[in-house]
Amino acid sequence: MNLFSIRKIEPPDNVALAKIIRDALTEFKANKPGTVYFDDSTDHLYELFQQEKGIYHVATIKDQILGGGGIVHTTGLAVDTCELVKLYLAPAARGKGIGKALMQQCLDEAKNAGYKKVYLETMPELISAIPMYEQFGFSYLSGPLGNSGHTGCDIWMIKLL
Repeated sequence: MNLFSIRKIEPPDNVALAKIIRDALTEFKANKPGTVYFDDSTDHLYELFQQEKGIYHVATIKDQILGGGGIVHTTGLAVDTCELVKLYLAPAARGKGIGKALMQQCLDEAKNAGYKKVYLETMPELISAIPMYEQFGFSYLSGPLGNSGHTGCDIWMIKLL
């Protein structure tokens, strides 16, 4: 595979990223109520990440979008905690280190923004992502933090930076 690059999200990226996210959730049979599949914000990622201390990165090869991931301060989280959100890749981009590079970029951005903890929500259907979270030092929680509205997620994890 050619070398990929990672950049900040731009307004024209919204359509391609929404498709990657929804296609991945469908592929893994995780396109259920209470997930980002049904979030209106999935269609407006650029706008979502314009808030303070929110950032979304997009992985590309020759201007082809491969996926993305971001951090944002979700309502109800402690001031020192952000949420890792919408980290998804197109099938052709998986298993090539792109997800790990996006994850590291998000963790670096969280630390640079002054966060002390990174929280995430996921579900068992996204089986390939969970080992990566564990490798990056995320530990399991017994319940959700904050108010993401993602009632379809039943795995909650946190990492101290």
